Amino acid sequence: MTYESTLIALADTRRRMLFETLAMNPMSVADLAQTQPISRPAVSQHLKVLENAGLVTASPQGTKRIYAVDPQGLAPLRRYIDGFWDDALTAFADHIQAQKTKTPKKEK
Repeated sequence: MTYESTLIALADTRRRMLFETLAMNPMSVADLAQTQPISRPAVSQHLKVLENAGLVTASPQGTKRIYAVDPQGLAPLRRYIDGFWDDALTAFADHIQAQKTKTPKKEK
């Protein structure tokens, strides 16, 4: 999966709400639909997008499928964001180093 597919999947408010609900507790489509102001078929469609993006998994349990957040699902997005953080820290360190070399030392 890529960070783009993760961003696209989580860009929708309803999908984000479903993802956040599943992060607290794995559940079936029927149980999940009861927590949302959308129909069961709509929940299923949103879960399919989340599953295709690698954000949730489905496990059969009797006649139900239990959906849960995939712990590795956010890894591509995290790597993407961490890249910005690494760049920002490097730029900050370079700026500090440049300031140190510009500042004249006081004579005693």
